[in-house]
Amino acid sequence: MIVVTLNSGSTSVKLAAYDTAAGKASARLASDHQSGRDMDASTVLRAFLGKLRSPPDVVVHRVVHGGERFTRPVRIDEDVVTQLRDLSELAPLHNPKALEWIDTARAICGRDVVQVAVFDTAFFASLPRRAAEYAVPARIGIDHGVRRYGFHGLAHEAMWRRCCELYPTLPDGGRLITVQLGGGCSITAVDKGHPLDNSMGFSPLEGLVMDTRCGDIDPSILPYLQKRMALSSEQLIETLNQESGLLGLSGKYANPGELLADPAPQSQFAVDIYCYRLRKYIGAYCAVLGGCDGIVFGGGVGEHVPEVRERALADMGWAGIELDVAANRAARGTEAAIHASGSRVRVQVVPVDEEVVMVRGALTVVGGG
Repeated sequence: MIVVTLNSGSTSVKLAAYDTAAGKASARLASDHQSGRDMDASTVLRAFLGKLRSPPDVVVHRVVHGGERFTRPVRIDEDVVTQLRDLSELAPLHNPKALEWIDTARAICGRDVVQVAVFDTAFFASLPRRAAEYAVPARIGIDHGVRRYGFHGLAHEAMWRRCCELYPTLPDGGRLITVQLGGGCSITAVDKGHPLDNSMGFSPLEGLVMDTRCGDIDPSILPYLQKRMALSSEQLIETLNQESGLLGLSGKYANPGELLADPAPQSQFAVDIYCYRLRKYIGAYCAVLGGCDGIVFGGGVGEHVPEVRERALADMGWAGIELDVAANRAARGTEAAIHASGSRVRVQVVPVDEEVVMVRGALTVVGGG
């Protein structure tokens, strides 16, 4: 059975095709990565499918926000599409784009090809209430679904599963802190495969400092700025999503690697606050887990920028975390253990494979998973 994965972002898409056997992705047949705001979904998908030896049996789509309705992979039908459209206001940058790709894939592949949706929020569907809920009245939290959903679930699940393979002596991976650092950034506390907390909340805006997103911010800032700057709520949210974070702090770059190479004081300060926020969350999640067996870095920055890992974990021997500096600096885009020999906590770099998790989710829907 051929399964095509369609992993769409707000301005990019990653496509891959797998031949499946024994309930897992056994071989990657093809892959492609396209980006650009003016990208034509139909042209990109037709070109990719044309590379395959036969049409796909299943197409599986990554959807960022499943809300409270979708806590596991589902077969896409008209009712699911309608519900996903209703959820678009919770992830306006991502869900509408995923729906565009779903509509395109259904039109091109026809009704005989099964379409499946997997959700970034699903991994966090069973967060403990104390981590999932905000301290707001029930008429807001319950009646309007205002809660912490958590995001990047596919990436965090992929890191956890890989660590289970790398360290089989730790039952179900033990107590892990998984760190996804890309354009968006998040961190998760995972206890034996069960997420206890995630830095993102009601939307992917909460938590760590990111490329263009602000992360944690006092909500009273919004009405203050609305009044002082005469901005609408939509304009403010766009500013916090698209013009803040590292880009807003530095005024130059959104990428930590570029900022590290720039000697300008404001660029160095941007990296400092980026690593400080990450370090703060790592310390907090050590407390949430009651100790830590391993820290896993993934994502474009997590896998390729050793200086960020080094700054975030500096002087954390009190928590049992000690880096092998040479191993860390050598680890750029490859899987590597980067902890010192005497470290009580394993520190690992793992290239994140969301697509394999997507295939696994699709197989649970169509059988064989």
